[in-house]
Amino acid sequence: MGVMGEVACELCEAARVTDWYHEDDLCWIAECEACFVPMVVWKRHDPNPPEEVRAELHQRLSGVAGPLLANEFWIDDRLRSIPDHYHAHARRRPR
Repeated sequence: MGVMGEVACELCEAARVTDWYHEDDLCWIAECEACFVPMVVWKRHDPNPPEEVRAELHQRLSGVAGPLLANEFWIDDRLRSIPDHYHAHARRRPR
């Protein structure tokens, strides 16, 4: 439990348990500890970024994922296990 009874957010905590590729005032990009692909995390605890922010997050993720995954990826921003904090994964395309 966090401050004042709030549940701690794993993405807000931003523990560096895997490789980190990028961090700035908007987001951080690291290897997802569950699926081992690059993941961008918006630094604001909110599941719904404005469209221009979402586009910028996807652009930054693409800049990291392109070289790592030989440009064979798609951006998956369906919030599954952490539905209240925006993040997106660069998923490998099936061959």
